[in-house]
Amino acid sequence: MSNDRAGFEAFVGARTPALTRTAYLLTADAHLAEDLVQSALLKAAEHWGRIHTSAEAYVRRTMYHRQVSWWRRRGDVREHSIEGYDAAHRAPDPDVALSVREALALLTTRQRTVLVLRFFEDLTEQQVADELGISRGSVKSTTRQALERLRRTSPHLAELVEDPA
Repeated sequence: MSNDRAGFEAFVGARTPALTRTAYLLTADAHLAEDLVQSALLKAAEHWGRIHTSAEAYVRRTMYHRQVSWWRRRGDVREHSIEGYDAAHRAPDPDVALSVREALALLTTRQRTVLVLRFFEDLTEQQVADELGISRGSVKSTTRQALERLRRTSPHLAELVEDPA
């Protein structure tokens, strides 16, 4: 039992910053992100001895499911970010990071969640659909709508993407 506990504590210490960054992208709110990570880690702690796959995959999947439950219950509630939340992990150009953060905050919770899973977590459309319990078509349309909104509200971010043509 103490070996399981030590393994769990090591996992929490090593992976909490990365999990929190993902949770922040999902929620766009520092406090909700912390709640989401804590909730997922609590569930992982309860089942730690029975997790036979990747522990990180288990926790991330739990976070996605809980986030979906939250946005289904709340509807499209707009969250507000707290400045300086991720100062230790800020990108080299803080103006760009702030612009991306502000752009993501303009999306609905569902749109932000789909984009984070598709492009930050690099999941396929089908994997996102499976994770969120929605159809593949919903993932495609939500991605399209979110990207259109980003292009419309934050055209300056397009400069960050290299054009392959």
